[in-house]
Amino acid sequence: MKEGFFITLEGFEGSGKTTLAKIIYKTLLKNGLNTVLAKEPGGTVIGDKIRKILLERGNEGLGYKAELLLFTASRAENVRINIKPSLEKGLIVICDRYFDSTTAYQGFGRGIDMSVIDYFNNFAVEDIIPNLTLFLDVDTEIGLKRATMFHKNLELRFEDEFIQKKEVNGKLFLERVRDGYYQIARQNPERIKIIDANRDISMLTEDIIEILNLKLSEKFKRDIILKLHN
Repeated sequence: MKEGFFITLEGFEGSGKTTLAKIIYKTLLKNGLNTVLAKEPGGTVIGDKIRKILLERGNEGLGYKAELLLFTASRAENVRINIKPSLEKGLIVICDRYFDSTTAYQGFGRGIDMSVIDYFNNFAVEDIIPNLTLFLDVDTEIGLKRATMFHKNLELRFEDEFIQKKEVNGKLFLERVRDGYYQIARQNPERIKIIDANRDISMLTEDIIEILNLKLSEKFKRDIILKLHN
């Protein structure tokens, strides 16, 4: 079985995550590297239906347990249909969010027991672990402003909890999520790279391309110097 290379992007809405995933995807393709772009939640017929339930603002009454199970279902389908087959073919896979989102949002943000989070993450992904995760860290206020500007206020159910000032143990929801991402990054320093996403998108892209050149050269055992395409 061939073994591909798996890249995930993590962070709040407004961090530039989706835009950067597309830039990286196009750059790798135009540099002759076979690449697949995936996203979460969604990316499959069933996953896209689940996405509407999870992210649309009108579904704010969804319970935390149901939320976790829906994310797990969407991820399992994404792994089965898109991610695992592509990696087995030796392709590079880029995914906009993956299991770190569940750990950060449902674990640290919602306060669901981490043993439960770990069980469902492992159940959904089996042994498909990213080779590289880019955590795009943006100030919560800046990310929220960008998200409301570019997403037309449709998929902001999680951000609404920040707007509404719901505190747990003295911290707002997205602040707990951000703390969670940092703890996850400290526990996985080889896999997760923290990127300051408060900056202009061109500066972020330069940093990411530099990281990719190093990681892909190590993976494929040859010098890879990507020329930027956006």
